[in-house]
Amino acid sequence: MVAEKKLKVGLIGANVSYGWSPRAHIPALKSLPNIELAAICTAHEDTAKISAEKYDVPLAYWNHHELLANPDIDMVGVITRVPLHYDLTMDALRAKKPVYTEWPLGSNLNQARDMAELAASQNVATLVGLQARQSPQHLYIQKLINDGFIGEVLSVNLKVINSGVLTRPSDRTWQKDITLGANTLTISFGHAIDALCMSLGEFEELAATVTTQIPQWYETDTNKYVDVTSPDNIAITGVLSSGAIVSAHTASIPYHGSGMKMEIYGKEGTLVLETDGSAQMGGMTLFGGQKEDKGLSVIDIPKTLITAPEATFNTPSFNVAQMWIDFGKNISDGTKPTPDFNDALIRHKLIEAINISTQEKRKVKISEIN
Repeated sequence: MVAEKKLKVGLIGANVSYGWSPRAHIPALKSLPNIELAAICTAHEDTAKISAEKYDVPLAYWNHHELLANPDIDMVGVITRVPLHYDLTMDALRAKKPVYTEWPLGSNLNQARDMAELAASQNVATLVGLQARQSPQHLYIQKLINDGFIGEVLSVNLKVINSGVLTRPSDRTWQKDITLGANTLTISFGHAIDALCMSLGEFEELAATVTTQIPQWYETDTNKYVDVTSPDNIAITGVLSSGAIVSAHTASIPYHGSGMKMEIYGKEGTLVLETDGSAQMGGMTLFGGQKEDKGLSVIDIPKTLITAPEATFNTPSFNVAQMWIDFGKNISDGTKPTPDFNDALIRHKLIEAINISTQEKRKVKISEIN
């Protein structure tokens, strides 16, 4: 029997020293039997070679155009800081390489729109790193709701309260600038609300308050305070297309964040999902109860929803591995990956509606956002 050909992945933004790649993507890809991490690309020759050597990756690049020109690379991952997503992803699309870009897709709605439009015109498969969509718990919530486990959904309450960092080295304070697109609104809130919408449907309208409660961070290596414009508290109320009412609060607070909790109330029962971490990171417990039950009890998640190898369990790479497995199958059989860049564009439009609601102090219909 001829062994199945492994799909070869090239990661752009895989510096061994920092970032999301060494925590999640590299361990995920190295654990998969049908996908090979074949190339690493960083901005500098020394870091590229060091990273490739540490993770036993055959090819090291410090010019992403050379990686994209390699015909043996089947898929590309853009796992850099958000401000770099646009140029790197657009280059990958022009090279007609299937591309997985981390979330947020772009620094703003216009960038996300450009990327989605180019992907469509190039007919290139895309995936965006909204990892909570591959969480077995979120997938099972979606199934339970579709199967009528709690009946018609009436209301949803979402809370994500994570500990922030008021002091950090200067190479970690770039996120202070709201225009760069990496902050509590886009990341902590973005992942959690995307998972909610995956299971329950999209918003029709909302009212929002977005604030920056901590206006300065302290840089430990420069001994200076830097001004912060990125938001750290987001509160919204809204109505889904189904008519269900949603209230959501996400905050990055100084100490002892309580994690994530999503409560879904229907005519026939209740579902509650909670973790002491974040929506996209795993480690969640699902509770449920129907009207005849005396209370909520733990709901076991079907093993069929778990595709990631056991080595990734209870690590940041678990949902990421699930994403890469799904993307690999999509590339092999030609089906549409999800969530793709069009799904990312929908989420960017929701964030834009939240910003407009905050600035203009009014309810905003999502249909207003073009």
